[in-house]
Amino acid sequence: MSFAQQPPKPSAVEIFETIKKLNFFGNVMYVAAHPDDENTRLIAYFSKHYHAHTTYISLTRGDGGQNLLGADLNEKLGIIRTQELLAARKIDGGHQLFTRAIDFGYSKNPDEALSTWNKNEVLADLVFAIRKNKPDIIVNRFDHRTPGTTHGHHTASAILAMQAFDLSANKNAFPEQLKLVEPWQPQAIYFNDSWFFYINREAFQNANHEQHLAINMGEFYPDIGLHNNEIAALSRSMHKSQGFGNTGTRGDQIEYLELLKGELPSAENLFENIETSWKRLQDKQYKKIQQHLLQVEANFDYQNPHQSIPALVEAYTLLQQAKNSFWKDRKIKELKELIVACSGLFLEARTTETYTNPGKKVQVFVEVTNQSNTEIKLKSVRVLGSKSNEINNINLLPNQKNEWETQIEIPLNQVSSNPFWLNQQPGKALYKVDEIWKRNLPEISNTLPIAFQLEINGQSFNITRNLVYKYNDPVDGEVYENFLILPPVSLSFQKNIMVFSGEEAKEVQLNLTNYGSTEALQINFNPTSAWKVEPEQLKVKFNNLNETQKVKLKVTPPKDASELNLMPKATNLNGIVYNSKVEVLDYTHIPKQSFIQPSQLQLIKLDVQTKGEKVAYIQGAGDDVAEAILELGYQVEVFSVEDISSEKLQSFDAVVVGIRAFNIYDAFAFKKQTLFNYVKNGGNLIVQYNTSRGLKTEISPLPLQLSRNRVTDEYAEVQFLAPNHPILNFPNKITPTDFENWVQERGLYFSDQWSDKFIAILGMQDPNEPILKGSLLTTTYGDGHFTYTGLSFFRQLPAGVKGAYRLLANLLSLGNEK
Repeated sequence: MSFAQQPPKPSAVEIFETIKKLNFFGNVMYVAAHPDDENTRLIAYFSKHYHAHTTYISLTRGDGGQNLLGADLNEKLGIIRTQELLAARKIDGGHQLFTRAIDFGYSKNPDEALSTWNKNEVLADLVFAIRKNKPDIIVNRFDHRTPGTTHGHHTASAILAMQAFDLSANKNAFPEQLKLVEPWQPQAIYFNDSWFFYINREAFQNANHEQHLAINMGEFYPDIGLHNNEIAALSRSMHKSQGFGNTGTRGDQIEYLELLKGELPSAENLFENIETSWKRLQDKQYKKIQQHLLQVEANFDYQNPHQSIPALVEAYTLLQQAKNSFWKDRKIKELKELIVACSGLFLEARTTETYTNPGKKVQVFVEVTNQSNTEIKLKSVRVLGSKSNEINNINLLPNQKNEWETQIEIPLNQVSSNPFWLNQQPGKALYKVDEIWKRNLPEISNTLPIAFQLEINGQSFNITRNLVYKYNDPVDGEVYENFLILPPVSLSFQKNIMVFSGEEAKEVQLNLTNYGSTEALQINFNPTSAWKVEPEQLKVKFNNLNETQKVKLKVTPPKDASELNLMPKATNLNGIVYNSKVEVLDYTHIPKQSFIQPSQLQLIKLDVQTKGEKVAYIQGAGDDVAEAILELGYQVEVFSVEDISSEKLQSFDAVVVGIRAFNIYDAFAFKKQTLFNYVKNGGNLIVQYNTSRGLKTEISPLPLQLSRNRVTDEYAEVQFLAPNHPILNFPNKITPTDFENWVQERGLYFSDQWSDKFIAILGMQDPNEPILKGSLLTTTYGDGHFTYTGLSFFRQLPAGVKGAYRLLANLLSLGNEK
């Protein structure tokens, strides 16, 4: 079920929580590097116990990680993990921000991270976030003083936060920001210390804790029936792509905060040195406003929240008269939504269409229902930035549903529904976002905002809601999804990459999907004198919306090694060109997302030979390696672990196990022997990387231990430890050139201990570290071959790294030397 953009329907308990937050003027910012780095216990505690405005800023969107739910990686994984963080914050009560930094993979030290990111750019983003959100307290998840003991991104996040703590108050630092924000000095910065940063718990207990606060966050919240740890676990469990489902606990929970800068408060009140009342408004009206709102809090009627509206409206009127300030702006927004919530006012603008195009008209259904006895008038409804019919001056009688149907026109310049940070081609490690004010945002709605102008108790309010797509599902009932703005046509190749080892032509399918085109389209390509594409152009005309026409193209490679990005373009009768591919990311735990990028197909002609014909691929956590094996010319059959049997495997020249398969499938505990017997009987088994933690069973027929060892430098020199072994010679002669142009890393989760029957094929190392020999290990077992590799084929092959294809071909050819 999708949770996109549902109209708010807060309970009385949630309304009361909002009132308490309204009366607390304290800001906290938690800083770390990735989605899932955050301490959800601490975020929930600041939000639920103190009622502070609590923000988690993750430097990256986690795009360099792995995906337990499928094969969506890189930018698409960043989209997924952004939404997972937003879902987590809805549970723990926090808010979410980012910088432009790209998660470029594991980094062993902060210097590499800061250099790759361009330190000053990420520092500027963090300074802007501090100036914009004005935190009183900053908490670092990681220690800035211990480089090399954790992920380099982790330490870098703490280093940047320490510098930003000082620079945010310096008007000479990033002065271009001061057109939008003011300098701001937080009161204190802490390190969220924990025993897991030490060798063991005893070492942590024996450490110097003079500047530490030990805070018991093990609090039960009777109004919502949950313990702080339970809320934190529910929040943590939203990181589903990382397999971070968590079970809640109860009882005491001590968290440690080490003061790094500022004045040390008591553990009982982290805000004791900070003004957190309405006095912080710094306006003569604050006492009157505070009096009204404290009375609302003291006299709140759970059965009749609307009785608080007169006092809330009076406070709102007074607040509007106060001098402009950061706190006035924030509390105005909070008060408006609180007044709407207390009135039980339901505001919705929906469409029965999933998407439309710029310049098109769409039917909109509006519902406004006053579910209280409060006097409310709807003065108008309009679509911001669009030509639309207005609904004027309607008295909203208690519990009377008011519905209208209207038509709006989408502006021709309306931006398509794409994550804003992906609208421009990113750099290697930094997203390109020109507007400073956008850079920290988690997302920007690409749909049209609907403005409801209301009069409640004589006071005017402007409330906006996003236009949504709503439908009824036979199983899930009412379902909301994002209403999308899409290009009229999508041009999507069936695959992202084609590899040619000879001069034979190959067919590829181009899918043309109609999202609103009503005209004939001419499709052209960009072949060169070396590459030939047939037909060179074609014409299509759609008959129906959502129709997909599948076009077969014949691609003939040149004689010599060559590469081409084949880019189709569709041109209509007016000369308008479309060249985008629309992808939809549809996961049950986050709102459906659209991803729109230029359409292209990477064509590679390379010198690669293969031996054998049939390969079985056993699914793991999700990767595109099976497709790459197909490109090498093999027949590939994909199996689930449950499908494994001796009878099925015996006909295959090689069996490849997908990434992390032994981490996620319990069935390997009793299926492994079938695989090992396949090897013993003459088969060729290749197991790709698994994490050292959480293995379901042994991955090898001979002793082999996994570690967290990895080589993160994609340019690291590779040594050939067994230069005469077939893996380096047959059917392709592997040379150092084959390790050029690798992306993100060499590999991960290498073995650190193995049976002396294994042969280590490659040696490699990160700068200033010892050589690692466990990236590619092979052995004979019975009449067959077993290989474990931590080399990141799952990244290299989809990126079109030619040497990775040649090396994989050799692994698949083991046993076929004669």
